[in-house]
Amino acid sequence: MSQQVQEQLVIINAEGQILGRMASNIVRLLKEGKKVVVINAEKAVISGDKNRVVQSYKLLLTVRTLFNPYKNGIRRPRSPINIVKRTIRGMLPKSSKGRRMLKNVKIYIGIPKEFEGKQYIRFQDADVGRLKGKYVTVEIVAKELGWNA
Repeated sequence: MSQQVQEQLVIINAEGQILGRMASNIVRLLKEGKKVVVINAEKAVISGDKNRVVQSYKLLLTVRTLFNPYKNGIRRPRSPINIVKRTIRGMLPKSSKGRRMLKNVKIYIGIPKEFEGKQYIRFQDADVGRLKGKYVTVEIVAKELGWNA
């Protein structure tokens, strides 16, 4: 029984992985029915110039609602865990099946004790070595948005 659970569990090391490509590969695994654990989420990278990436994320924080303009608008992710989870969520189907798939994703900052020494997966197509230009880590974006570790 536990052997079958182990086969269904996929541990992904996000260090040096491009966030969008990694997320699309995770969605593919979720559609196959696997449970996904992402470690080192703060070390995933977003391609582009640091200022441009941070400005695009900050733009989402300035949106207000018409119903009650004194309250902040839509809740936006600020921690690396929620930034990665929101990216994955955006690629899932907008249905109850998509919500069930999102429950099969666990995201951690760093490497938790229960996953130390386990086999990790890295996606070759999402490796940061493919980027020729500039990129910024999710941790830096999160700190710019007001996340404090």
